Amino acid sequence: MSNPLAIAAVTATLRNLLQKALATDPDLNDITVTTQPLDRARVNGNAANQMNVFLYHVIPSGTWRNADIPGRVRPGETGNFPLGLNLYYLLTAFGKENDNTRPFSHQIMGRAMSVLNDHPLLGSDEIRGALPNNDLWNQVERVRFTLQPFSVEEIAKLWTGFQTQYRLSVAYEAAVVLIESARPIVTPLPVLTRGKNDSGIVAQANMLSPFPTVSEMKLLLPPVPPAQTPTIPAPDGQTTATLGYGVQLVGRHLDGDEVSVQFTPARLPAPPPVPALPGGTDTQITVAIPNDPANWPAGLYSVQAIVTKFLVPKPKKPQDKESHTTNALPMAIAPQITSKLPMAVKSKAKIKLTCSPAVQPSQQASLLLGMQEVPADAHAAATNQLTFASDAAALGDYLIRLRVDGVDSQLIDHSAKVPAFDTTQTVTIT
Repeated sequence: MSNPLAIAAVTATLRNLLQKALATDPDLNDITVTTQPLDRARVNGNAANQMNVFLYHVIPSGTWRNADIPGRVRPGETGNFPLGLNLYYLLTAFGKENDNTRPFSHQIMGRAMSVLNDHPLLGSDEIRGALPNNDLWNQVERVRFTLQPFSVEEIAKLWTGFQTQYRLSVAYEAAVVLIESARPIVTPLPVLTRGKNDSGIVAQANMLSPFPTVSEMKLLLPPVPPAQTPTIPAPDGQTTATLGYGVQLVGRHLDGDEVSVQFTPARLPAPPPVPALPGGTDTQITVAIPNDPANWPAGLYSVQAIVTKFLVPKPKKPQDKESHTTNALPMAIAPQITSKLPMAVKSKAKIKLTCSPAVQPSQQASLLLGMQEVPADAHAAATNQLTFASDAAALGDYLIRLRVDGVDSQLIDHSAKVPAFDTTQTVTIT
């Protein structure tokens, strides 16, 4: 493979190859091969024979865009793909005394094209000696030169861009140049066994996941009985739980020797997993949200089941168990206003409410006063007592909701035949 000197190594090798081949012609023994931009190739009154090699374009190699290096990345390993490049050179011939006595530029061009036709591949020794410290000579694929068609329009655009007069030129592609990635290859340890007790690969006749999977979550009203006892589902339309609610997870492969549910809040440390209630089956498990305001703040949670199976009858070591975690489903735990409601507040007085669970310092809390959102006053520690300014509110009765981290306290009574507002959740400003 090659290092970042690869491009310069191709240019230097091509220059050396042309210099050596052109100088063998007695009529061109004064020739020099340069590697300058077009506008600087013929300067300082130079009137001798000259060929200029200009690298005018570089594009990625489509063949090597997503290919690993043979022999470097083995099956099962992960490596970063090499940078494969195709280089485009413009060869420009300048004749002695501007071809006044003889078309030397045509002779130079003819011999140069003949050399590249007979010598299209760069040799390892040529590349190694052209530029110190390059290792392009060691790359897996050799560099090949191919004559490129160059339309009049392309020629005009290129030379006009350099604001210099056109001279006899041809274009060649040099492909491919590989620059090895500097990122290390990720090499996992060899596989010792395949499957439990080296039983081999397990196949199944459908596309369903063989691992525990949760497809649906249902809320259960408190108190939550054991799973074998009839449960009371939350009313249709209620999607937010409070502390003490139950959660029923429906899915596949949910049975195990130990089954628990992990509730992970969006921005706070996660509480310990909650063991599932007895009576769970392969398709459903039930868990009760602990009524623990100190460790279960309101907000958004992700819910995952953890299914553990014992590999031996009485496991004593971690390796004697096999655990799988299901996909996650979203759930919200709503705050509860614990103040006595409805309440009356004087105009421009503070609205003081108590709530459960306590609001953490990093959480955002606000009071939805009708259609107006009023931020809570700052609090430096966890607290269940919040104060809100009512300065901007007009006199009147307001339905209220407490919002903590985007989750609102319950205002709708879903138990009624037709959902209605809970009119006890009211503040009157007088």
